[in-house]
Amino acid sequence: MDKLDQRRWLQLALGLIVMMTISSPQYVWTLFVKPFQAATNASLAAVQVTFTVVIVLQTFFSPVQGYLIERFSAKLMIALGAALSGLGWVMASYAESLIGLYATYGLLCGLGTGIVYVGIVGLMVRWFPDRRGFAAGLVAAGYGMGAMITTFPISNMMEAAGFRQTLLVFGIILGAVGFLAALGLRAPHPDEVPAVKPSRLTGTAANTAPKAMLRTPLFWLMFVMMTMMSTGGLMVTVNFAAFAREFGVADALVFGFAALPFALTFDRVTNGLTRPFFGWISDQIGREQTMAIAFALEACAICLLLYNRQNPYAFALLSGVVFFAWGEIFSLFPSLLTDTFGTKHATTNYGFLYMAQGVGSLLGGPIAALVHDAAGNWVPVFGIAIALDVFTAALAFLVLRPMRRGWIEARGVSPLIVGTATA
Repeated sequence: MDKLDQRRWLQLALGLIVMMTISSPQYVWTLFVKPFQAATNASLAAVQVTFTVVIVLQTFFSPVQGYLIERFSAKLMIALGAALSGLGWVMASYAESLIGLYATYGLLCGLGTGIVYVGIVGLMVRWFPDRRGFAAGLVAAGYGMGAMITTFPISNMMEAAGFRQTLLVFGIILGAVGFLAALGLRAPHPDEVPAVKPSRLTGTAANTAPKAMLRTPLFWLMFVMMTMMSTGGLMVTVNFAAFAREFGVADALVFGFAALPFALTFDRVTNGLTRPFFGWISDQIGREQTMAIAFALEACAICLLLYNRQNPYAFALLSGVVFFAWGEIFSLFPSLLTDTFGTKHATTNYGFLYMAQGVGSLLGGPIAALVHDAAGNWVPVFGIAIALDVFTAALAFLVLRPMRRGWIEARGVSPLIVGTATA
């Protein structure tokens, strides 16, 4: 391995570490809901607003966060984001009211995780033009997999020392580790980005500024596709526990474990593995072809899950396939966007596309609940998710692929991708 490869793999490792340190505020939030209800004497709905604040600030502010990262130092902005995420937990350990909870856990963690997520993905797609899908997928996987390491220690410490001490200690640890790891990050210099054979590229056009990108139908097609995939996937994933209970399999034994917690653990693993896996596949055969395969796979998995919904083994295992076929959107879409609109504004551009995840987060849960209440069961919800998967898979292959080819050919393919250096 030459010095160039050593540098960029080190950057990938540091990016992965930082992403893992900011995953807990989202993925272990459920552990703190009841303690905060008791501490604030508030309703469940009022406390859950905190999580909505995190998601809204993480996604809808991502264009601004991306702009700040490109305008100032990527290293310092990502370090600031990691510190804000940890500080959110530290300050939340002292929260006594809903306003205090929203202003600490909601505001600080939402802004911090958003800066880190967009910033890390934006850096990795620039360091790895030859393995863009894999690199983006690996750091995206870190965002979910980090919580796998912290969930049990956090749960155990809450039982032994209470939730406030847990927030304080883990806030300091995660914030400090993320901050220190981020200080080693930087954007690549032009001579540090390897030349890539045109045959290995899925197609990279000239750099496009955010304003120009937002005026293209191609970007909005990507935005609509990511919104549909986010909405359909979240309709299933967010309500997964409710499905299991209604179908009567939640407490059934699977390999000696209760089906619901077994499935949730298995799903988290597959949802992490799919991001670098399908990212790597897309580096080999192309983004749109991989999208069509993955989205169609999710549709098939949901069909099989629905058909076998009263079989606990099938339900638990097929749920892993559903998550496996859904999580790849977080590697395929940022790679596709950078392939299309270039690397110079990759972070800000992805910030705009990442808003689609926020739209899906806001639509998926309410739409599923409304459909369930109207129909009296969850079956139509599965049907909508399947339809969105099939439609998006068709768009990827039949519409996005020729449209993007025309865009790239009109501007010329660049065999060498370079990024601007930021200390």
